Amino acid sequence: MSGTGEATAGTITTRVPARLDRLPWSRWHWMIVIGLGTVWILDGLEVTVVGNIAGRLSEDDSGLPISDAQVTGVAAALYVAGACSGALFFGWLTDRYGRKRLFLITLAVYLTATALTAVSFSVWWFFLFRFLTGFGIGGEYAAINSAIDELIPSKYRGRVDLIINGSYWLGAMGGALLSVLALNTDIFPANIGWRLTFALGVVLGLVILLVRRHVPESPRWMLIHGQADGAERLVDDVERQVEREKGRTLPEPATEMTIHQRHSIGFGEIARTVFRVYPRRATLGFALFVGQAFLYNAITFGFGSILVKFFDVSTSTTGYFFAVIAFGNFLGPLLLGRLFDTWGRRPMIAGTYILSGLLLYVTAWFFGAGWLTATTMTACWAVVLFFASAGASSAYLTVSEIFPMETRAMSIAFFYAIGTAAGGISGPLVFAELTESGVVADAVLAFCVGATLMVLAGLVAVFFAVAAEGRSLEDIATPLSVLPPADTGRPTAGGKEGRNGGTPGGPAL
Repeated sequence: MSGTGEATAGTITTRVPARLDRLPWSRWHWMIVIGLGTVWILDGLEVTVVGNIAGRLSEDDSGLPISDAQVTGVAAALYVAGACSGALFFGWLTDRYGRKRLFLITLAVYLTATALTAVSFSVWWFFLFRFLTGFGIGGEYAAINSAIDELIPSKYRGRVDLIINGSYWLGAMGGALLSVLALNTDIFPANIGWRLTFALGVVLGLVILLVRRHVPESPRWMLIHGQADGAERLVDDVERQVEREKGRTLPEPATEMTIHQRHSIGFGEIARTVFRVYPRRATLGFALFVGQAFLYNAITFGFGSILVKFFDVSTSTTGYFFAVIAFGNFLGPLLLGRLFDTWGRRPMIAGTYILSGLLLYVTAWFFGAGWLTATTMTACWAVVLFFASAGASSAYLTVSEIFPMETRAMSIAFFYAIGTAAGGISGPLVFAELTESGVVADAVLAFCVGATLMVLAGLVAVFFAVAAEGRSLEDIATPLSVLPPADTGRPTAGGKEGRNGGTPGGPAL
């Protein structure tokens, strides 16, 4: 079942993408999901723990001379800056040097930086390694999402991608509950508990690293970068494993494509492809990332302050409320993910964005009218974020699958950096005073800003979202290295422009 051999020097004709897409779900795919997807749990753990233990860190006996504002302000901003710069830096390297090499390097950066954060002895040390922790996590987003989408069969790609990105909230839920434990000085001394929370992230990361060593390089990347024989052998081996597991012979792949191999692609060609060839898709990616970033900041940035100021909730118990919100966030992608593959991308992306925005408007109305308690407010937030989380996860799926393979990691990195910067820089500037002022009308305005941007992003998706469900990545966006049928005399995997696939020289979609 191996693909055809090389046609000319530097040119190969292959069926590897079609062979990967027609595989049934197997133990091999579970290994991919566990090895690559579980890192979002670490990201959720990191972000939530720091926010919830800020009060403990700023106390005199914490062992670190740092203020609450420095933890939630400077350190948070440095983590965001690190994530943005890490995404762009490692995204470029991922497209150039491969998915596997980079998803091992980025995890190693995260582990080292987190371990050194746990032993912080001064403010500058804590700041430096918060930045480097974010640097590693940002790189993970580009390397992992590109690898997952290139290894998972097209039939399952949507739900798997959503659930993996949604697993961030399992980490957030764990971080919220862990912070309650860490803040209990009857269990841990004030200068030890917060350090153990970072150490736990290191332990989880080491377990993930052990599994990740067995995750292969993306055969799609190998094909384009002069490693066709290795890609064929890898897929041969996977097919043998799947056939033994399922007890049946796999059907023949339906399509093939001819590729002119290359070792690297410049920034100029990447930018020209994303913004000139696919301007509507670039607009879609921008709208989805900015919309979800502002909605999440409208709720999560000031959730603790709102509970404390308006509902007299103790600061030591806000972690329990956040755990409920985090659980709602995880349930969204888990329960709705399958519909992105069956009902389709456009109705589900637009629907989750618009519905979550409208529900946040309703929550703002109830809150402004004084009809909510801490419990019912948290329940409203959980319902809003049930839909918003599925929508936000689909943003990563969207930018990963709607641009050509050679630009995939860089595209993820670029739009992730935009969304992260909007949420981590612009968001706090917009929402800080609104959510902490103690004035009901200000908090209502914060909710309405986030809801409006979410609804607008959903309306963009109504018109610009691509019907990518069940289609191969090469069909959605033809790789830049694929030779057109006129040059090869053969059918290719990505020649269906009529289904919004588009080609580098085709219509700008």
